[in-house]
Amino acid sequence: GGLSQTDSRDYSLVTASCGFGKDFRKGILKKGMCYGDDACFVARHRSADVLGVADGVGGWRDYGVDPSQFSGTLMRTCERLVKEGRFVPSNPVGILTTSYSELLQNKVPLLGSSTACIVVLDRTSHRLHTANLGDSGFLVVRGGEVVHRSDEQQHYFNTPFQLSIAPPEAEGVVLSDSPDAADSTTFDVQLGDIILTATDGLFDNMPDYMILQELKKLKNSNYESIQQTARSIAEQAHELAYDPTYMSPFAQFACDNGLNVRGGKPDDITVLLSIVAEYTD
Repeated sequence: GGLSQTDSRDYSLVTASCGFGKDFRKGILKKGMCYGDDACFVARHRSADVLGVADGVGGWRDYGVDPSQFSGTLMRTCERLVKEGRFVPSNPVGILTTSYSELLQNKVPLLGSSTACIVVLDRTSHRLHTANLGDSGFLVVRGGEVVHRSDEQQHYFNTPFQLSIAPPEAEGVVLSDSPDAADSTTFDVQLGDIILTATDGLFDNMPDYMILQELKKLKNSNYESIQQTARSIAEQAHELAYDPTYMSPFAQFACDNGLNVRGGKPDDITVLLSIVAEYTD
């Protein structure tokens, strides 16, 4: 827009969440903001709205470690930092760095690893600042099209970048990436933009066009409507995850890597759906 278009209003995110733990016998009971080994948070500060998702690495179960402990603690720590104002909106990687170093210094022994994606809306500058480590991620949708998105970070097939805390004897064996390795972006948002932040359980099972089809049903920016759409996206991804004949994005990616795979990818699914709106106290 021209210089005359500068919008002096503050922006905010109206956000709803929905998800499914892979082990559906537990239903969609969330412990805190956790779906299975996934975790998420939504936090408001006067300068910014911040949200995040994390996907605990399931392989830790083989060592008797609950993978949701790490992702859940990481997200709760990020949430606390935001509420205490201990962050700079333009530096979402800093939120990850500070949280991770708190976990490393934690008096409570904590083991595990997790991907992480942090999305910050700076109210006044109308800028979206993001940090993504691993294969969770986000989309920004405007006018029915994806106008901005995160890049996935994988070491090799199905092995995402991850923050981790390993027992001393396993250090060097367990993959451990620095928060600084996170991919960060800045993007100018407009009122009415839709931001979808999710763990790989969504993106591995639903291609963009299907997500966009669901988002078309979003008629306004009230919370109920957003919640309903978040739920329908999560439910559809959950159903597809268990369809053995469906050619999912994950199966496609596996085939591209020389593996003969079909079907959805059963996984925990976390969806945070946000609309950029005017800020009201």
